[in-house]
Amino acid sequence: MKKSLGAKTIVYPTPVFIVGTYDAGGKPNVMTAAWGGICCSVPPCVSVSLRKATYSYGNIVARKAFTVSIPSEAYVNHADYFGIVSGRDVDKFDATGLTPVRSEQVDAPYVGEFPFVLECNLLHTVEIGLHTQFIGEIIDIKADDSVLDERGKLDITRVMPMLYAPEGNTYFGIGGNIGRAFSIGKVFDRG
Repeated sequence: MKKSLGAKTIVYPTPVFIVGTYDAGGKPNVMTAAWGGICCSVPPCVSVSLRKATYSYGNIVARKAFTVSIPSEAYVNHADYFGIVSGRDVDKFDATGLTPVRSEQVDAPYVGEFPFVLECNLLHTVEIGLHTQFIGEIIDIKADDSVLDERGKLDITRVMPMLYAPEGNTYFGIGGNIGRAFSIGKVFDRG
C-alpha cells in the first residue's frame, strides 16, 4: 500500500539547469533552477519556472531570451553557489572563475565550461502562482566535442549531468544504461 505524502514539489528526475541572462546594464548572470524541462517537440522548447523575486526573472522579461547550461558533476559546487546568491549582489562569474560566453543566437550568456547549452528565445510566459513558467523556443544547442559520441550525438555518460532531489536537498549523478527506449517494452507486445 502506498502512503500519502501530500501535495509537494517532488518529481524524479529533477534537472539542475543553469539559466543565463543579461541584466539591464549588460552584465551576465546565471542562476540554478530545478523546476523545468523539455515541454514541446515542434517547435523545440524548454521551460523554466522562476519566482518573481529572482534577479533572472526580470532579466528574462526585459531581454526575451535565456540560455540553459547543463553542468557536469565536476561543477556541483558552482551550480549550488549559483542558486545560493543573487546576481543583484554578486558577480557569480567573477566569484567562481567561470567564463560567461555571449550566445551567438540569443540575447543571453552561457557558462563556457559547462558541456552543453540550449539557446532560447522567450516564446510564452505563464503565471502559475509563486512561480512563473518561461517557455523558451530552443534556437540552437551547443555542445563540446568531448560529450559527443562517434555519430555526433550527445552522450549522457560523457556529459555527466546532475540531478536534484528536492525532498532531501541533495544532488546525484546519473546511473548506468538500463535499456533502449521504444524497444525494451516490446516484450509485452502480443501482436
